[in-house]
Amino acid sequence: MNVSEELIRAIVEKILKEAEPAPAEDFVKEKDPSGIIKVVTDTVKTERFEVDGVSLKDVLTLEEAPRMGCGLMELKDGAALEWTLTYDEYDCVLEGTLEIEIDGRIVSAAPHEVIYIPKGSHIHFQTPDYAKYYYFVYPANWAEL
Repeated sequence: MNVSEELIRAIVEKILKEAEPAPAEDFVKEKDPSGIIKVVTDTVKTERFEVDGVSLKDVLTLEEAPRMGCGLMELKDGAALEWTLTYDEYDCVLEGTLEIEIDGRIVSAAPHEVIYIPKGSHIHFQTPDYAKYYYFVYPANWAEL
């Protein structure tokens, strides 16, 4: 059997990658061997996104939840983000007011309200002052679509 240097290199790289420790979470996440995962939501801190006043943090990886994605987003100081969805999304408002502008109309949600946005929608996520909400997307690998 002839084993190429390229094959050996690929095997070693795969083993090393699998042996790397997972990056430490900066929020509390508990994983049960069954696959159930609990995120302590008030420990999640968002990070700046592409637009001033917009920050977010995905709370599950594709390895943990390959079919559905979840994260926390904040809009501050009247921030707005234009987006075209390549996935279905639910937004559950925790604080403030979330506005989804589509075709010149605004759908608004307050705390304890949920907005569903279908795949293919071209929208603006916005707020008159502040919004903090969890987003749930399907499929989870929306960035690859």
